[in-house]
Amino acid sequence: MIDLPLMKSRWSRILSLLLASPLTLIFLIHPALMLDADGKYSHGLLMLVMLGISSGFIHGVGFDPRSLGWRILFHPLLGWLLLTLGYIVLIRAQMSV
Repeated sequence: MIDLPLMKSRWSRILSLLLASPLTLIFLIHPALMLDADGKYSHGLLMLVMLGISSGFIHGVGFDPRSLGWRILFHPLLGWLLLTLGYIVLIRAQMSV
């Protein structure tokens, strides 16, 4: 398990919140922005993106899970990777419209 001091810094937590917040607002206010050219969602990818959003908020508010399983599932590096995937899905959906 990678527990770098950088992961517990204020700036990494702010980054997590800044990455998670816009995707959350898109999902809540206008989820149709995530539709592809055929008007369909990729449910598998969106489930991973939602896991990334959860990880972003969990890390962003300063919560550190104790259990190893939860620490791996909600690790900030994995969360950032999944949040990046979310932005890629959003950009691809917008380019296909």
